[in-house]
Amino acid sequence: MHLRLISWFFIILNFMEYIGSQNASRGRRQRRMHPNVSQGCQGGCATCSDYNGCLSCKPRLFFVLERIGMKQIGVCLSSCPSGYYGTRYPDINKCTKCKADCDTCFNKNFCTKCKNGFYLHLGKCLDNCPEGLEANNHTMECVSIVHCEASEWSPWSPCMKKGKTCGFKRGTETRVREITQHPSAKGNLCPPTSETRKCTVQRKKCQKGERGKKERERKRKKLNKEESKDAIPDNKGLEPSRETPEQRENKDKQQQKKRKVQDKQQKSSVDLFWGLKSP
Repeated sequence: MHLRLISWFFIILNFMEYIGSQNASRGRRQRRMHPNVSQGCQGGCATCSDYNGCLSCKPRLFFVLERIGMKQIGVCLSSCPSGYYGTRYPDINKCTKCKADCDTCFNKNFCTKCKNGFYLHLGKCLDNCPEGLEANNHTMECVSIVHCEASEWSPWSPCMKKGKTCGFKRGTETRVREITQHPSAKGNLCPPTSETRKCTVQRKKCQKGERGKKERERKRKKLNKEESKDAIPDNKGLEPSRETPEQRENKDKQQQKKRKVQDKQQKSSVDLFWGLKSP
């Protein structure tokens, strides 16, 4: 019994020495293959090289190659940069560059934003939009063509002529509508928003206060014309009297003063004449 235990002990000891020697030789081979590989890397790297940067990343980080001049450096990021899409594999998560005409993408075959000069449509970047679509230069996408839309016509307005609804037999009536949807660049143009047609009504006299603005304007012009005619001098050169009451009063006072002076002078002349006649 003791002999069996001792023999098993030596067998296990020899097996452990064998495993240790195999691990040591594997480590020596790895050091010969990557003499600059370091286990104490920074920035999310699991393994790294002084010359090439990260060689592998920690779990859930993405490995991407960044070009610096003629040299490529490996880095580990939590998400892929713009212009790349991420793919997860069992042994590595890596970032792959989008297509040349694509600025950002979801995967190799689906773009989410195109570069300048291209229009996005169903994940593709196109030079020109397909038939039935038009290019939106603000969003750089192919969008549906929008046609103009208008509301229903309003009821016809009352029959009118020169701004009033009385004093005539034939006039016009109008109806309007509003634009509810303006068209896009290639959409159909909007129709007219107002419409006018002739109408006939039974003639009726205008009541007081029903005369329109145009009628009042016509009367005002007529009155101004008559006043201007009165202001023109006649053939004898007489000027019309357009004096104010104050001016007429002042003029009457001046004439009265003038008459008094004339009467006084006349009286003085008479007294002087009779004085010379007396003995």
